[in-house]
Amino acid sequence: MKKFIIPALLATFICVAQAQKKPENGGYPITPVPFTSVKVTDAFWGQRLKASREVTIPLAFSKCEETGRYENFVKAANPSSEYVVGGLAFDDTDVYKTIEGASYSMQTYPDKKLSKYIDSVLVVVAAAQEPDGYLYTSRTMNPEHPHEWAGSKRWEKVEDLSHEFYNLGHMVEGAIAHYQATGKRNFLDIAIKYADCIEREIGDAPGKEVKVPGHQIAEMALAKLYLVTGEKKYLDLAKFFLDKRGYTERTDEYSQAHKPVLEQDEAVGHAVRAAYMYSGMADVAALTGDTGYIHAIDHIWDNVATKKLYITGGIGATNHGEAFGKNYELPNMSAYCETCAAIGNVYWNYRLFLLHGESKYYDVLERTLYNGLISGVSLDGGGFFYPNPLESIGQHQRQPWFGCACCPSNVCRFIPSLPGYVYAVKDKNVYVNLFMGNTSDMEVDGKKLTLTQTTEYPWNGDIRIEVAPRGKQQFALNVRIPGWLCDEVVPSDLYTYTDDKELKYTVKVNGTPVEGKIEKGYFVIDRNWKKGDVVDVQFDMEPRTVRANSKVEADRGKIAVERGPIVYCAEWADNDFSVLSVFMNRKPQFAVEKKADMLCGINQLKTKAQALEYNDDGRLQTKDVSLTLIPYYAWAHRGSGEMAVWLPQDVSATRPKMPPTITSDAKVTASHEAKSISAINDGLVPQDENDRTAPYYHWWPKEGTTEWIAYEFNLPQEVSSSSVFWYDDAPWGGCRLPQSWKIYYKDTSGSWQPVKNTTDYKILKGVNNKVRFEPVKTTAVKIEVVLPEKNAAGLSEWSVE
Repeated sequence: MKKFIIPALLATFICVAQAQKKPENGGYPITPVPFTSVKVTDAFWGQRLKASREVTIPLAFSKCEETGRYENFVKAANPSSEYVVGGLAFDDTDVYKTIEGASYSMQTYPDKKLSKYIDSVLVVVAAAQEPDGYLYTSRTMNPEHPHEWAGSKRWEKVEDLSHEFYNLGHMVEGAIAHYQATGKRNFLDIAIKYADCIEREIGDAPGKEVKVPGHQIAEMALAKLYLVTGEKKYLDLAKFFLDKRGYTERTDEYSQAHKPVLEQDEAVGHAVRAAYMYSGMADVAALTGDTGYIHAIDHIWDNVATKKLYITGGIGATNHGEAFGKNYELPNMSAYCETCAAIGNVYWNYRLFLLHGESKYYDVLERTLYNGLISGVSLDGGGFFYPNPLESIGQHQRQPWFGCACCPSNVCRFIPSLPGYVYAVKDKNVYVNLFMGNTSDMEVDGKKLTLTQTTEYPWNGDIRIEVAPRGKQQFALNVRIPGWLCDEVVPSDLYTYTDDKELKYTVKVNGTPVEGKIEKGYFVIDRNWKKGDVVDVQFDMEPRTVRANSKVEADRGKIAVERGPIVYCAEWADNDFSVLSVFMNRKPQFAVEKKADMLCGINQLKTKAQALEYNDDGRLQTKDVSLTLIPYYAWAHRGSGEMAVWLPQDVSATRPKMPPTITSDAKVTASHEAKSISAINDGLVPQDENDRTAPYYHWWPKEGTTEWIAYEFNLPQEVSSSSVFWYDDAPWGGCRLPQSWKIYYKDTSGSWQPVKNTTDYKILKGVNNKVRFEPVKTTAVKIEVVLPEKNAAGLSEWSVE
């Protein structure tokens, strides 16, 4: 981490502490054991926490420096009409989220140098705050010419693109974490001041404006601020934002404003915005007891769990609006499953558990956590996925950062917060929700208790819990029995196990088996406990095969494989054949192989299968193969190549490897180089204009320009036709059909010449556009494309014959 010094601003920032009040209703029905009370000693999660501490957090802070995030606050403290306001209107949140993650981390691993660094950053942040508490650098640094998304005055575009309330949400989340981890109020007071500014100006009262967040998160943050301060006005503002949604100028599905929230029963629109809003609805439901909110959020959750949840726990099927798709629309290669959405899904299910106390919410949370969430960050903590697809031909790779850095900074704040998700307490009940090595101190019915958990989960199901009350103590230990152990993939019929395996579990106290009752998915051990008592839990873990509901078109005739909470995938690096051409046996048998030195330690699965391919004569042939599977979260660490979670088991679902063509073996060059260029000659052609499963290449954000792609052949080839399947992502995206296109060939002198076409150059959506021309023998062919004046263009496949 670089030393961050802005001498002019390194002055003492003193905030008057406000007296804290206890929330009127005591908070959630179930109380989480906070991250400050849980010390993780686990091998699996310890590696992730170490990578976060040593790589992700320093990287995020350095990016805040390099990309001008801190400079924006400096400029806001010294505004000028000369400043050009660029970047994104929510760039401030990267600072808040990184401080949040660092604060969680410092609680487990104290770091005086890091603490001092954060204090210096907060001096800069505080200096940018306007006297009445308003803090939004995109306006304050140049009030005369603010960011183009900001509007001419405060709140003017808050329902559209300004993100003023969104910035508040992340500020509050970060400030509370910092306060809880350090006891310092320097960040919390900044956040309270901005929250008070908004609370004074937004609401139903005369003189206030009725506005709701364009991008949600303020709702859940304000609910948390209420719990920390006891000030009910923050909970009231959170509820106001939700109550008014659907009644203001913003009334679209994309932002979940198409109808009042209490009337919503389906997850729609931008998946991250939705998950944050649903989390806020769960907060309001739990903290107010409003039955309307309870019923609404339960209905929406049922819709996701039964129709819109990926087997990896990911949500958000389409890149069009980064949104939920239709019911049962769960494509694999084009799956969006944004990392931020997975984090939002964890937040949402966590809150529903605190409201209802049912294990099914932690079943979804655990599935998301071990699969669709941690796949979003590399094992070393320095690479990130924005989308997390369930299939790839090599076009997906983690990136070191993004211009829109919401996913890396969200990972930065989430991973260190994990200790706060392990335990919860209600009256004389202790809930053990996640299984990882840790020591935790908590209070149960006013008495102190220490639990120590030892396990190698998720690789095996042996869990030891050492119980250490201060004296003899009566309470009920509630151990979650995972859904995967009870023959339930998810809490619905969206996925089902296809094998006949019946997994079992045992629970012993001090070596003696105990019979307990199951309540809401928890094995309850209610007894008088003493120091030295030991609970041994054993969950059977075996590889299981899964099928999706037949209404999920993308997964028909295919199976997925999982073991315990881990979903597996087949990746190119472990298999010497195309994993997309694999054909699974009807009753596959799996061998489990421990690989301690591979991908930070994993269990591989191996099974016999077949690979299908067409030979040069077009004849289908099969080959017996040994198929190796690795945990889905660990893919894309060994270079680019094929990967698949869903593997064909029915003939109708197979994809035999096609024989090579002159274009599949050609060298590809283009006016715009991008890794997605591999899509144009992969042989995967969409079925129609609505098929978003095939990879594509595009020229966005270019508009109105002339672009080109060329194939260079190893040997001269005679060609006489060419076909293009255009990519058009209207209405959400920026690609439309091109104005025109033309084919060229390279003559013997090396010059490009237009072919003499014998049919028209068609420009139609959803079909292959084929042009025929007089045969030419050449070493290279080029397509030239004129983009629309106000849009880009793209293509899914370009073939030459």
